[in-house]
Amino acid sequence: MNGAQAVIRTLVAGGVEVCFANPGTSEMHFVAALDDVPEMRAVLTLFEGVATGAADGYARMTGRPAATLLHLGPGLGNGLANLHNARRARVPLVNVVGDHALGHKRLDAPLESDIDAVAGTVSGWVRRSLTTGDVGADTTDAIAAARGWPGQVATLVLPADVSWSEGAAVGPVRHARPAPRVPDDGIEGLADVLGPSTVLFLGGTALQEAGLRAAAKVAAGTGTRLLAETFPARMQRGAGLPDVLKLPYPPDGARKQLDGVEHLVLAGAVEPVAFFGYPGTDGRLVPEGCTVHVLATPAEEVVAALQALADRVAADATPQVAEVRRPELPTGRLDLRAFAEVVGALLPERAVVVDEAVTSGYFLPGATVGAPGHDWLTLTGGAIGQGLPVATGAAVADPSRPVIALQADGSAMYTIQALWTQAREQLDVTTVVCDNGAYAILAAELENVGAASGGERAGRLLDLGGPALDFVALATGMGVPATRATTAEELAAQFRAALAEPGPHLIDAVLQR
Repeated sequence: MNGAQAVIRTLVAGGVEVCFANPGTSEMHFVAALDDVPEMRAVLTLFEGVATGAADGYARMTGRPAATLLHLGPGLGNGLANLHNARRARVPLVNVVGDHALGHKRLDAPLESDIDAVAGTVSGWVRRSLTTGDVGADTTDAIAAARGWPGQVATLVLPADVSWSEGAAVGPVRHARPAPRVPDDGIEGLADVLGPSTVLFLGGTALQEAGLRAAAKVAAGTGTRLLAETFPARMQRGAGLPDVLKLPYPPDGARKQLDGVEHLVLAGAVEPVAFFGYPGTDGRLVPEGCTVHVLATPAEEVVAALQALADRVAADATPQVAEVRRPELPTGRLDLRAFAEVVGALLPERAVVVDEAVTSGYFLPGATVGAPGHDWLTLTGGAIGQGLPVATGAAVADPSRPVIALQADGSAMYTIQALWTQAREQLDVTTVVCDNGAYAILAAELENVGAASGGERAGRLLDLGGPALDFVALATGMGVPATRATTAEELAAQFRAALAEPGPHLIDAVLQR
């Protein structure tokens, strides 16, 4: 078999069954080999950032890596922002990047670039297959690297002649290593610091059901307060599950949440810092005098550590959980509160919510906490344009679950091509565009950094009008049925109708500023 066939067969043998692709000339033998391996599902995307974001969303929902197929250095560059988000989400992802044939590289052709260097900025593992005989083992190593604990991006650079040459063999199957467990003495040592002046700061798998219940037992038995990292990769929430507040994004809000905390215990999370540096402020959010402790790092088995801690300090405690509670459907003005109340009132069971609403999502946590159990996926790395691709990958991962993409208008335009893939694959994704006609987050940051001038020219760089974006036309032009809502009643009716029909839909929710 040739090298491309060996790569795909090794991926499938290692549990990688989906490839999100935007290929070019150097990847054509990989494309042709897909016909020989029907077990590999190939999903075409129209932009590399959609491919990488979809692979991220798939991994968040399955815990398994998908593959991407990208074209040379420029294709990798186009996918880089969502590979950055995937790295911050700590998900497993096998990133296959085609390259020139080895003999062609010396000619410095127009698409020649340093792929390895670019890949290294977002990958925990990078390797270039130099011979066809190596390609099976290299692919096995890529899968193993991606599936380490925690997950990471593993990039395999595949020269065209290594793909087309014969003599390759399928690589061996290697089982993923379990996460290392936290020693008992590390758990015992934390028992004395728990109490009302302590925050147990949760991240990673601690925000899925088993971890949440264990952490809530610790809180119930000791008075310790719970907080979640600001942008979790996947958080399970809703009625019947513990309600854990996320640390706010604005630094002032985060500092207020942590004010007076004497001990901060990290459970699958890292020490919180501000997203940006601001004039005259310290980017570190932990209060002065607060001691930081580590129960479990993201690379350790945090759920088992939380369960052991709960058994040690709160064996008989009953954790508090959110009660069934839905907001009333609003009427009239379609503002941020009404938008959140519509989502909370109608959110279906087992929904997967992909939240890139940005400033429009202020009221969403409170409006959805009592809805039926659901998963919440967020913008882990802060590189906008993640929402629509992640929703695409989540829908591929589990077609039985409705996916709701709550999407800010400005960041939607980074990866709007994801709608075409949703239409082609007939994915059950309902997108609600939060259409306020502005980069509202940047207007706030202009003030935060002390640069606000109120000038017309600065304002034009934050405004999305002139011409206004027509999301209904954009969606229908890519095969996704779309409507526009300007009142709360219209949004509720359109959201309900979209959820009742299979396949993708988009609602342009025109929000009053």
